[in-house]
Amino acid sequence: MAHQHGSTARIGVDIGGTFTDVVLEKGEMRRTAKVLTTPRAPEEGVRACIRSVLADSGVTAGEVSLVIHGTTLATNALIERKGVTTALVTTEGFRDSVEMGTESRFEQYDINMEKPLPLVPRRRRFTVPERLNAAGEVILALDEAAVAALVAPLKRLRVESIAIGFLHSYVNPAHERRAHEILAAALPDVTFTLSSDVSPEMREYERFSTACANAYVQPIMAQYLRRLEAGLKAQGFGCPLYVMLSGGGVADIETGIRFPIRLVESGPVGGAIFSSHTAAECGLAQVLSFDMGGTTAKICVINDSKPHTERAFEVARAHRFLKGSGLPLRIPVIEMVEIGAGGGSLAHIDALGRINVGPQSAGAEPGPACYGQGGAAPAVTDADVALGRIDPEAFAGGRLTLDAASADDALTRDVGTALALAPDMAALGISEVVDENMASAARVHAIEIGASLSERTMIAFGGAAPLHAARLAEKLEIDRVLIPTHAAVGSAIGFLRAPVAYQVVQSAYQKISRFDAKAANQVLAAMQAEALEVVRRGAPGAETAEKRTAFMRYLGQGHEVAVALPARAWKAGDGKFIRRAFEAAYEQTYGRIIANLDLELVSWAVEISAATSAPQAAGPAGEASSPVPYAKRRLLDTGSGQHVEAPAYRREKLPPGSRVSGPAIIVEDDTSTVVSPSFDAMVNGLGYIVLERKNGEQR
Repeated sequence: MAHQHGSTARIGVDIGGTFTDVVLEKGEMRRTAKVLTTPRAPEEGVRACIRSVLADSGVTAGEVSLVIHGTTLATNALIERKGVTTALVTTEGFRDSVEMGTESRFEQYDINMEKPLPLVPRRRRFTVPERLNAAGEVILALDEAAVAALVAPLKRLRVESIAIGFLHSYVNPAHERRAHEILAAALPDVTFTLSSDVSPEMREYERFSTACANAYVQPIMAQYLRRLEAGLKAQGFGCPLYVMLSGGGVADIETGIRFPIRLVESGPVGGAIFSSHTAAECGLAQVLSFDMGGTTAKICVINDSKPHTERAFEVARAHRFLKGSGLPLRIPVIEMVEIGAGGGSLAHIDALGRINVGPQSAGAEPGPACYGQGGAAPAVTDADVALGRIDPEAFAGGRLTLDAASADDALTRDVGTALALAPDMAALGISEVVDENMASAARVHAIEIGASLSERTMIAFGGAAPLHAARLAEKLEIDRVLIPTHAAVGSAIGFLRAPVAYQVVQSAYQKISRFDAKAANQVLAAMQAEALEVVRRGAPGAETAEKRTAFMRYLGQGHEVAVALPARAWKAGDGKFIRRAFEAAYEQTYGRIIANLDLELVSWAVEISAATSAPQAAGPAGEASSPVPYAKRRLLDTGSGQHVEAPAYRREKLPPGSRVSGPAIIVEDDTSTVVSPSFDAMVNGLGYIVLERKNGEQR
């Protein structure tokens, strides 16, 4: 398996909107590096970061057995609408289905409500006569002359990528494949996405939307991954390059090039896996994962060391918390909420005289005002400097000296003057607003998925999360916060903990009263072979496990319930067994079952993963000790609005068993942990910082 090479080294690479993080692990040794992302050519930042960890560790490129990569590039291209010129070829009469959507309104009473525009405008949507029925039988043969006639207009529009999506192609892809053959022969420089490949499921709006999104980012991602691969070869790496998938598995680069839409949440997903692994090490059943970097904050609910997963996802929501206001993608994904709240998020005063923070970010260029790279507007990092949370001399391990005066100037000019506040009070306002934005996002997300938060442990990581975790925990009434070692590069470490895994979803409609075991086995065998091929390429010779899920509903219902089923061949009488499994899942979700009503099996999902080693459990923390601070820091406590003299400690000088009473600050090279007055900190047996709410503190 990918992460069981004891003596060889492995590298995880996470490209964020602001920072690029790299982690190298070899046996017990771990080295990390963090550089500003290079937006124009992201692979340059990766190569610089890799050079740094190789030099730091003394490992040569030839000793590295694996590089795993996750990125927000595909997501950013969709959000910022910076993809390529894309066309859609679809069934006659369905030209506008990607624009009409499901006709549902996400904001019921807002007459000015604006839905996100489709990625492919109407002038680049083409139709051809063809029609299959729901069983995949041909009603109207594909008009091949009409397909060939599209070549001239596609050339005239300088289309770089084409999505082909026909009705019911998830049952029978023959028409999509033939249309692809005809167009590809005449347009050799264009990339193609078939909806039957990228999302072979019923509901044409979601399927076409996913195919368009894949086509829209495919040339960008393919060129980028190829450049990265060539750059690593030039640096002397002979090992494979893998990509992190949004569903929580790792696959080879070819999968990433073919289905870049599967990489949409790949950076944040690494963080969810890092949290899951940490939860397993520390024996935590219920966790809230909190990942705050330079550009965004990601919040994810984890139960029994497994993140909450879904098979659909919305990207680029026009309204932050409203379902239906984004572009739907039918891909396996770890469910999380992501908002524009990071160290680089910019603050301004709105028309009503209120402080607003984000979603715009200073990014890596020019960065917050305190970076001294030309950034003028105040960012959350500027507020953290003014609040005393960041030592300007020791930021990023001293590699970047921050300019506190520039931070104060920006805070005064853009916030303080309008509200008659001193720089530190303007900073307090910015910090409170960004923390409240994150708290409300977490509350809404928890309600959407039916989870409660207050009894959970928060696992905080990413460069900015340890600075804000204690205050966020106060707002969410959470009593315990855990900050793992190397928290600032948590997502990149998560990549190295992820299994090589791949999920295939396929619609294959059946009524359970007439369950056809032979047809089910046929579909499942093909799905199994497809998933196995991807996993074998990524982890040759590894033991594999298979997980099967059926998506089912009562006859006539509009939505399905996920039903876990054993990975075995079905026999003629198995309809009864599947019905019992469905009823158990349905009752768990809705508290009741409906007697004497037939069931519909709509889709299957097959996930194959290579075996991974279980995490080591935390040992005892050792003797309790009270460490000596190396300095005092004047902190402004956001809970009380009062200045406090807080002792400052170096994290690497705190052995397991160390106890620190808040207020305090624990400093490491790439982040700092703020211990608010309502928390105490201790270091557990793994060297992780655990913040526990003090007895008698108000929740």
